[in-house]
Amino acid sequence: MKRAGAILFVLFAALGVFAGEPFFFVQLTDTHFGQDDHFERGRAAVEQITALPMDIAFVVLTGDIVNDCITDSKTVERVFQTLEPLKVPVHFLPGNHDILEENIAETTAAYTNAFGPLITSAEYNGIRCIFVYTEPLTGEVVIPEYDPLVELELLLEEQETLVFHHTPSVDSFYNGKAHAGWGRRDVGPQWVDLLNRYDVKAVLAGHFHRDEFHRLGEVPLFVAPPLSGRFGRQGSFRIYEYRDGHLSFRTVYLK
Repeated sequence: MKRAGAILFVLFAALGVFAGEPFFFVQLTDTHFGQDDHFERGRAAVEQITALPMDIAFVVLTGDIVNDCITDSKTVERVFQTLEPLKVPVHFLPGNHDILEENIAETTAAYTNAFGPLITSAEYNGIRCIFVYTEPLTGEVVIPEYDPLVELELLLEEQETLVFHHTPSVDSFYNGKAHAGWGRRDVGPQWVDLLNRYDVKAVLAGHFHRDEFHRLGEVPLFVAPPLSGRFGRQGSFRIYEYRDGHLSFRTVYLK
């Protein structure tokens, strides 16, 4: 599917959603399509999502959509085929296994051609949702003329907002100890300050391949577990409800 098709997929009208009403959405993360049985997991997740009893406003994939194979057009096409039964808008943002440090130019071009810009936004029930690529803040990649903090602030307004990205800024705890997150870099306090200067109600991320909850100043950070089986994980997705300025969620495991 070409980029135009991806954009149409994302811009599918959010019918039946009215300002001020609570709404539900689904987060998929770390799908790592192109590795192991992850397409089968994707199809199973899509079947469960389409069978949900509540109306879903949209689905978001918060990075690591594919597994180091964004330049493989057949894999990318299979991603869209797998997600096609979802009859709601689907939003994407890249992770560290989509745009690769060792091949930045080609993988960035492949991502944007297939899935769209590095930062996008949409509005549901009067709530702004921003989907932003933040990997340059980790210090591991540099995208010419792209600064996530600058790009994000351009889209932030005095409006209730949810921010979606891939790698959380907080430390990652595994193997019995904490490993420093990018929030310890100079950009970390800038990130937290930016989020707290606007009406950001929550940040949603993935990358850790496990459930976590943190606070970035006054802003809650929800870290979702993966769909993929890396690190022996059971596949899952999250259903969120946004109501009266607050998020709640349920984690659903694949049958």
